[in-house]
Amino acid sequence: MHLASLVFPIFAVIMTGWLAGALGYLPRSLAGPLVQFAYNVAMPALIFLTIAQEPLRGLLDWGFLAAFGGGSVICFAAVILVARAGLGRSLASSAMFGAVAAMTNTGFVALPILQALYGPRGVLPAAIATVVIAVVLLPATIALLETSARGGKKQPQASLLIRHILINPVMISTVLGLAWSVVGVPVPKLIADYTGIFGEALTPCALFAIGLGLTLDELRGDLKQAAVLSVVKLAVTPLIVYGLCVLCGLSQFSTIAAVVCAAVPTAKTAYILAGEYHVEESMTASTVSLTTLLSVPTLLAWLYLLG
Repeated sequence: MHLASLVFPIFAVIMTGWLAGALGYLPRSLAGPLVQFAYNVAMPALIFLTIAQEPLRGLLDWGFLAAFGGGSVICFAAVILVARAGLGRSLASSAMFGAVAAMTNTGFVALPILQALYGPRGVLPAAIATVVIAVVLLPATIALLETSARGGKKQPQASLLIRHILINPVMISTVLGLAWSVVGVPVPKLIADYTGIFGEALTPCALFAIGLGLTLDELRGDLKQAAVLSVVKLAVTPLIVYGLCVLCGLSQFSTIAAVVCAAVPTAKTAYILAGEYHVEESMTASTVSLTTLLSVPTLLAWLYLLG
């Protein structure tokens, strides 16, 4: 009951956003600007403040990186291989299958949940997981999509990869936070209070925006494929991550953090990529929506099993 009381308000905010859009109380078009604010302002502020205030020795948990990052990459590669070799899908289509199965919404869902469970301590692993997605899975997906778009004859555009990796608010805030931590100077109260105001806006803004932009119409396309990929995303990927946590001998905190980061819904970034490259848009939209809906019971199940 304790876990349910912590997690329920998070998904209740998502449902409130959905009701606001479904009833016409707020326009669904407002979801886009809210997401932009949360991703480009609130999340970087929270990540910077969390990392800057953490001693350098406590920032790098190699076991967590190996478990979450390794599990995500394994799932990403395995799904691509099955889609490409087993189902005969194109390279671009296979890349999107892999992305929706492994590209997880760490920033907008896992971070608020871990923050609710552990306070400021829970922000750090979610921030690290977000960086892993931005540095590893996102560039890999773009590279495969670019290669497919060019007939496999040319290398992916370096400028596009650089833009997605370096000119990324999560990356910039992480680097700035690391630099501050290396210097070892306490964050002045003025700066901490300033960034803290934005950071506190992340949870309600991001969760409400997810619900506001969620429509049941998205579930009508490629529902069978979306259902299979949702099982992979919400059950198989977290199970692989959990197995690696056991192999790495992680603490209960790190294990729960890694599994939660893997067990939350597919990131909407996958849908943005599908739209940009005009590949598997219907399937991606359905999977994002379905994983958002199904993650409520599955995430509670994971938390009870681990707790």
